[in-house]
Amino acid sequence: MKNAISIVLMIMIAFLGYQLFNLYFQHIDLEKSSEKLNTQISSLKNENENLNSDIKYFSNPVNLEKELKSQSNYKESGEKLIIVIPQKTASTSQ
Repeated sequence: MKNAISIVLMIMIAFLGYQLFNLYFQHIDLEKSSEKLNTQISSLKNENENLNSDIKYFSNPVNLEKELKSQSNYKESGEKLIIVIPQKTASTSQ
């Protein structure tokens, strides 16, 4: 009878040890996933702040018009448009 109880207790202890071992590795995996997600959250928060500042900037019609003019060579009637093309530098090979 004592042997049967000892065997059952040893089996239970081995089973609990195995489960604790598995839980430890799951905990490590979850911490790694948590770190990755926190990094993504931080990155997305920064992107969100940048987008909000862009929205605030472009909500002003003057800024929106200025950006439109700079990106698409837009001009209003009566305005003159000057496009400055950078001069190519001559490279000498010796």
